[in-house]
Amino acid sequence: MVKPAPGSAHEESVQKLLRFVKENGVEQVDLKFVSLIGRWHHVTIPAGRLDRSLLSSGVGFDGSSVAGYDKGTTSDMTMIPDPETCMLDPFWDRPTLSLICDIFRMDGQPYRRDPRGVARRAEEYLRSSGIADAAMMSPEFEFYIFDSVRHRCETQGCFYEIDSDEAEWNSGRADTRGTRLPLRGGYHALPPQDRLFLLRSEMVRLIEGCGIPVKYHHHEGGGPGQVEIEILFHPLLRAGDVTMTVKYITRMAADRAGKTATFMPKPLWNAAGSGMHIHQHLFLDGKPLFWDEKEWAGLSTLALYYIGGLLHHAPALLGLTNPSTNSYKRLVAGFEAPVHRIFGLANRSAAVRIPASGDRPETKRMEFRPPDATCNIYLTMAGMLLAGLDGIRRKIDPREAGFGPFDQQLSAIPESKRRGLKTLPLSLAEAMDALEKDHQFLLDGGVFDEDLIEGWIELKRRESLDVRNRPHPREIALYFDA
Repeated sequence: MVKPAPGSAHEESVQKLLRFVKENGVEQVDLKFVSLIGRWHHVTIPAGRLDRSLLSSGVGFDGSSVAGYDKGTTSDMTMIPDPETCMLDPFWDRPTLSLICDIFRMDGQPYRRDPRGVARRAEEYLRSSGIADAAMMSPEFEFYIFDSVRHRCETQGCFYEIDSDEAEWNSGRADTRGTRLPLRGGYHALPPQDRLFLLRSEMVRLIEGCGIPVKYHHHEGGGPGQVEIEILFHPLLRAGDVTMTVKYITRMAADRAGKTATFMPKPLWNAAGSGMHIHQHLFLDGKPLFWDEKEWAGLSTLALYYIGGLLHHAPALLGLTNPSTNSYKRLVAGFEAPVHRIFGLANRSAAVRIPASGDRPETKRMEFRPPDATCNIYLTMAGMLLAGLDGIRRKIDPREAGFGPFDQQLSAIPESKRRGLKTLPLSLAEAMDALEKDHQFLLDGGVFDEDLIEGWIELKRRESLDVRNRPHPREIALYFDA
């Protein structure tokens, strides 16, 4: 993408946007853009400043202050709103329009570390491949809602303390009514144990009010505070925008209710973590490409090659999909989190799960289960697509590569056979090593480039060392008497 140029499609979008602003009495326009690590930033302008000139030339900002942007060459950058992303922000007293922006250099060229640009290039590369013209994605949103969170990490001390009104550890309180949730005991819990139903319903109302259809919501299995909201499918770039919007709405709705929402993968020890499993399938001219009713699990050969690419590149992919030290506290055995590079039908311990509910051409899909919401969603989905396409081009059959299928849970597989399975990385440092060694597939079609990958690895290695070098409270208990 280059800076917006006059044209019928762009002009139509601009006219529609300006008409929307006038008809809804918009007073403020909130411009959002995403950093390399996947966090939104924003700047707000009076609605009177939003005109055709601003929509083509953008608003300047200091890119060197944004996490993951190149400090040496990005002091002057431009954010240009994408008219197709407009929505009314539901949280402010005065009518406020939200727009997501693309990032450009001052010379008008797209900034190569802009995550939305990576997602857009992935879609363009898919279309140019001739394999498919649409990658449809659907992330699942698992997260915790807590009543309070306290933490501190200084030279002389470190602690965190989390509380949930739902938790069984509060069963001794004077005001308890015997309806607390135990760890790992919250799956589809019913009120009054599920004390978050009304808040989730409010979140869903706000999400759908922003034009994002919701499939369902429920209490999740981790126990106190864990919930899930699942949305429908969207094209890759749109799915990235939707993900950022859903995370924003859930956090804001929780805050307005006096609570706090976190997508951190493993906030509670010995409880289930929160993943962001991503369902995906490919289409060409509206035809689903993952379906073949005559083959195993109804999967086409192309779909199997796509899975082969995902699992072949999985160690490197986790450098994008699971880019936090906390990610690997979730990816442990015993919590329905994948630890091996395997695939299977309806197998929740597999890295790639084939949902049994996909029993028609248009619903046949696969689910990549390792990702969590500490990822940059645009980079994650672009990386998965490129890995899958590499598998299709190289005809990587996951059955011949030893990845399965395994239709049993891992606990049902004999230990002798489990020892021979290929594993996923065990730490962020290990995932970064894998990404450094195996990222050529990400460079295909110019979707990623070496500079972005090098910057990402440098950033994440600093995070890994920041955590590794600090004494942990548990270490005091284990080793203080040495």
